[in-house]
Amino acid sequence: MAIRERLSGNEAVATAMKQINPDTVAAYPITPSTEVPQYFSNFVANGEVDTEFIAVESEHSAMSACIGASAAGGRVMSATSSQGLAYMFEMLYVAAGMRLPITLICGNRALSAPLNIHNDHSDSMGVRDAGFIQLYCENNQEAYDNTIMAVKIAEKASIPVMVCYDGFITSHSVENIMLLETEEVKKFVGERNPVQYLLDDERNISMGPMDLQKYYFEHRKQLADAMRGAKDIIKEVSDEFYKLTGRKYDLYENYMMDDAEIGIVVLNSTAGTAKDAVDKLRKEGVKAGLIKPRAFRPLPYNEIPEALKNVKALAILDKCDSVNGYAAPLFTELTSAMFSKGVIIPTVNYIYGLGGVDVKVNDILDVFDNLKNIAKNGKIEKTTYYLGMEN
Repeated sequence: MAIRERLSGNEAVATAMKQINPDTVAAYPITPSTEVPQYFSNFVANGEVDTEFIAVESEHSAMSACIGASAAGGRVMSATSSQGLAYMFEMLYVAAGMRLPITLICGNRALSAPLNIHNDHSDSMGVRDAGFIQLYCENNQEAYDNTIMAVKIAEKASIPVMVCYDGFITSHSVENIMLLETEEVKKFVGERNPVQYLLDDERNISMGPMDLQKYYFEHRKQLADAMRGAKDIIKEVSDEFYKLTGRKYDLYENYMMDDAEIGIVVLNSTAGTAKDAVDKLRKEGVKAGLIKPRAFRPLPYNEIPEALKNVKALAILDKCDSVNGYAAPLFTELTSAMFSKGVIIPTVNYIYGLGGVDVKVNDILDVFDNLKNIAKNGKIEKTTYYLGMEN
């Protein structure tokens, strides 16, 4: 039976963690994800879970503790943001390379410098190649749901999963959401049954030993192959979740794209703002649409180009910048995928919202106005725009 609640994004995620009841949570506080381990530590102190909560001295230590606990056979979770995720950088590669199904919550926040505590995606995009599956969430409901699904996805794929949602915009805003009964969550995620683990007294193994050239290459390819195969696992787990809840998830969301002539691609909470812009344009007779990727890792490199192939002009929005002199991550990766699939569309990149700058419906309408002109003329004046700033 569904339970109607009003929770912030951080509360919703901590509640999902309580219902999952992992074996170990290791975390170090950092804004805006601090509340996740804070709420969860209260659940531990109150006896609502029997999780071993490890209050470590740094984010590097948090992921190190998660690696040890997961390698020992436990179900393990953590949470971080921004500089904390950057401090984990070394150990993220270790966790993925050892194929450990750790679930990591990321309350997206800008990286320094200058120091900024507000939202953009520079943190999770900065570690996009560490080997973690990355799921992005538009709102509190998606943050709750993806946290539950992440555990099952990680354990089926033997790849760690990062659940990303916008700091303060999602993490601290209170919304109405629907919770599952705790017993339903426990049944959905099941028990972790690792094939091999360090505390198995019937089978002696080592994890993370030194690999010389050929073996290292082979193991990295195995990880890459597993990431490609994770698309099917994400869809399988999402279908199971749909049957349980009636809430449907896929690798991406298609919003009025079936007959769209102009479209945008955007992650996380800004997708909600963009949907309002699409609705407004549709009422005016403009065939606008939106693609919201849920999975950025693995990249839906076949599926999204197929969904975009009929539009006349496209904008891909990035809430971070690669500082590479050309364009940002979502744009460069999706346009590469489009080119590989023979989907050639006039496409521009909008970098927006860095450091938490507000993006409103009128800002998205400005993007669509540019797309109207591009669709009409077939010409692109320049590839990269900085939304809301003089260009």
